[in-house]
Amino acid sequence: MLEKVIEYAKKKHKDVNQKYDDFDYDYHLNMVYQVAQKFIHLIPKEEQENVLAACWVHDIIEDARETYNDVKKETNETIAELAYALTNEKGRTRKERANDTYYKGIRETKNASFIKMCDRIANVQYSKSTGSRMFEVYQKENENFISKIYVPQCDEMVHHLNVLLSKE
Repeated sequence: MLEKVIEYAKKKHKDVNQKYDDFDYDYHLNMVYQVAQKFIHLIPKEEQENVLAACWVHDIIEDARETYNDVKKETNETIAELAYALTNEKGRTRKERANDTYYKGIRETKNASFIKMCDRIANVQYSKSTGSRMFEVYQKENENFISKIYVPQCDEMVHHLNVLLSKE
């Protein structure tokens, strides 16, 4: 399943020319996947494959013009539910797109908070290493972000994120 999902995600993001800075978008998807592998021990064994696969499609509805049913057809219902939960709301600003409804959907979908934490950790690591202005945005958002998606399962990840974002 995982190999199939990786190829699907790469193709669909490439089809719409989705980029991550100057990189093809699979660069970001792979970073999220790498973070997930580091913390996968927090996920029950029988759920790990779906979670790792969902890392590759977490932005596919939002960015690659795929629908929930497209994702479900190409993967499975669990992965499609995760991709759907991780899809931003419609909005003109970052705050409008990541609103309370969006965060509620993440918290209420099993393992979606885990994937969202992987996504944030990957983005923070990248922005910190490149000196991007987004690093400061993530610092400012962090307390609110954690409060919106927090589930006890992710305590170790929250600690890791807080250390990454520390001003030291």
